[in-house]
Amino acid sequence: MKKLILILVCSLLIINEQIFTKENNIPIKKVYIIPIKGEINKALMVFLKRNIESAKIEKADSIIFEIDTFGGRVDSALQITSIIGSCENIKTIAYISPQENNLGVSWSAGALISFSCSSIYMAEGTSIGAAAPVYQTQEGVEMAPEKIVSPLRTQMAALAEKNGYPKNIALAMVDKDMEIYEVYIDDKLQIVSKEELVNLEKKAKQGSIKFELGRTISPSGKLLTLTSNEMEYYGLSSGTVSSTNLLLKHLNIEDHKIVRIKENFIDKIILFLASMTVSSILIAIALISLYLEIRTPGFGIFGVTSIAAFLIIFSINALLGNVGSLEIVLFILGAILLIIEIFLIPGFGITGISGIVLISLSLILSFQDFIIPSFDWQWNIAKENLIILSLGIMISIAVIAVSAQILPKTPIFNKLTLHTEQKAEDGFVVQPIGDRARLKGLLGITVTILRPTGKAMIQNEILEVQSDGEYIEKNQKIEIIDVTGNKIIVKKV
Repeated sequence: MKKLILILVCSLLIINEQIFTKENNIPIKKVYIIPIKGEINKALMVFLKRNIESAKIEKADSIIFEIDTFGGRVDSALQITSIIGSCENIKTIAYISPQENNLGVSWSAGALISFSCSSIYMAEGTSIGAAAPVYQTQEGVEMAPEKIVSPLRTQMAALAEKNGYPKNIALAMVDKDMEIYEVYIDDKLQIVSKEELVNLEKKAKQGSIKFELGRTISPSGKLLTLTSNEMEYYGLSSGTVSSTNLLLKHLNIEDHKIVRIKENFIDKIILFLASMTVSSILIAIALISLYLEIRTPGFGIFGVTSIAAFLIIFSINALLGNVGSLEIVLFILGAILLIIEIFLIPGFGITGISGIVLISLSLILSFQDFIIPSFDWQWNIAKENLIILSLGIMISIAVIAVSAQILPKTPIFNKLTLHTEQKAEDGFVVQPIGDRARLKGLLGITVTILRPTGKAMIQNEILEVQSDGEYIEKNQKIEIIDVTGNKIIVKKV
C-alpha cells in the first residue's frame, strides 16, 4: 500500500512539473519600439531594416515607430515604406512622438512612412503632412515638378488604400493642386475631391441624393498638413495619446516584453561616414595617397592609406545596400588599367583615362542603389553623387598641387623619395644650380624616368625636372622649354 501511494505521489509530481514547464514555454509577446528621427537617409534605412528584421526573427507582436522628422531622401523613404510593408504578421504603429527634444512632426517623407503603417497615433500638439518633394535652389525652396510628384502621389494613394486611410487626404498631402472638402451624407462625414463634389452636386440637382457641404479641408495651391485632433476627426489617427507608455496601455500591450531600440555607436559612425562631406574627404584622401604612393619607391604607408580609404567608402556603401559585384568589378578593372598606364606604358593615354573613368563610375554607383536613373528624383541623387566625387577630386588636386611644392623640401619626404645616386666615377658631377633662367633652351639627358618628374643631367648638373606631361624613359635626350620658379619643364627631343 505504501509503495502504491509513493508511486501515485511521484506520478502527480511529474505531471505537475510537465504542466508547469508547458506553461513556462508559452512564448512571451514582444513589442519593439524603434525611433525614426532626424533626416530620412540611407543610414536610417539600414538601421530600420536591421531592427525590423530582428523583430521578425523574434516574432514580435507589434512594432511602434516613434516618428519625428522633417523628411529627407525620397529613395530612402520609399525603401523604408517597402520594409515596413513587408511586416505581414506584425502590427506596425506610427506614433508621432512628443518626446524630449522632439518637434513632434511627421512631414514630407515622414508622412509617407507614417501612412505605410497599419495604424497611426499622435500626441497632442503634433502634426503630419506636406509630403510633396521640394528642392533647395538659389531662389529658395521650390516644389518638385509634376513628373516627380506623380509617382509619389500614386504611392501615397496605394498606402492609404492598403491601410484603410482616406485616400483624398493622403493625396492632398502630396499634391498642392488637390482640393478636398467635408461632405455629410446621411449625417456621415465623407472627404471628397473637387471632381467628386461636382458629381455630387449633379446628383443632388437630379434629386437622387442629398448632402450637406462642410468646410474646405485643403484649398488649391497649398499642401495639406493636419494636427493630431484633425487626424483623429477625419479617421486617419486611431487616437491621441500623450506618451509611449500610455500608448502601450491604450493598445493593451503594456504587459508584453518591451524591446526599445536605440541608435548605438556603430549606427552613428555609419551615419557620419555616409555623409556627403565625409565621403568627399575620403575620396580625396584615397586619391592623394595614391598619388604620393606613385611618387615614392616600393609600397608603403601611402598605399595602405589609399586602400584603406577606398575600403571604407565601399564598405559603408555596401552596408547601405548600394554595392554589388558591378561596382567592385569596375573598380578593380579601373585600378588595373591605371597601374598598367603608370608602370608599363610610356606617357599617359587611353588606358590611364579609361582606368580613371571606371574608378570614378564605380564610386558614383556605390553611392546609389540604381545604375541608370529612371525617375527625376533618381537623376537628382545621381547629380548629388557626382558632386560628392567632384568635391573629392577638387580637394585632392588642390592638396597635390600644394604638396608638389612643399613636400620635396621637407626632410621626411626626401627620405621617402627615390633618389638616383650619381657617383663621380660614373662620370656624374653635381654642381650648384645657380641662375635657373639661363637653362631655358639647353639640352640634357634624363638620369631617371620622368613620370612626370625626375632627374636629368644638364651641363654636368643633376637637376630636378618635370616633363610637359609625357612619360620619358631614362637616358633620353631632352630640351628645357620653360623655367618657372623652381620648376624646370622639359620635353623629349
